[in-house]
Amino acid sequence: YRDTHPQIWQQVLALQARLRDHMDVLGLNVVIDEAEGYAFLRSKPEDPDAPIPRLVPRHRLSFPVSLLLALLRKTLAEFDATSGEGRLVVTRERVVEDLRVFLAESTNEAKTVDQIDRSIAKAVELGFLRPVPGNVPAWEVRRILKAFVDAQWLGEFDAHLRAYADSLAAGAGPGGAGPAGLGQ
Repeated sequence: YRDTHPQIWQQVLALQARLRDHMDVLGLNVVIDEAEGYAFLRSKPEDPDAPIPRLVPRHRLSFPVSLLLALLRKTLAEFDATSGEGRLVVTRERVVEDLRVFLAESTNEAKTVDQIDRSIAKAVELGFLRPVPGNVPAWEVRRILKAFVDAQWLGEFDAHLRAYADSLAAGAGPGGAGPAGLGQ
């Protein structure tokens, strides 16, 4: 991020052509968004004619984490549409309130909140949220989320939600054929 590593950011910008060439050999694309101030590496699409071993492993996200990322992306889009100035900060209370609507009903409120806390911790680990210092638990939604949760990702996730809802309606229950989450 430009704001957390300004010296490295300047080097990435100055050397981006050489960086792209070097990473291309390794099967990685360099993605730089100068307007938003972030850069990252993404695996190239697999080429059956010239297979390259995967350097960056893919991991499936759990349903609650996928749901959290989709809701954060929606909140970020609304924030950008209304003001777009500054940074978007969400509180734990708001995240719990937003996610509770989509999670299965439970008589154990503490278990539900623990599940949400684990999802938030995973989003922090993945770099989509950054803790904000203060007395109230809050996180800044990092704009890199826009690069990972795009319209295609949201469309696929929506299809998983519809399939999940259909399986619940058919009586499969929460342990049925619901979505396991989407890969990064």
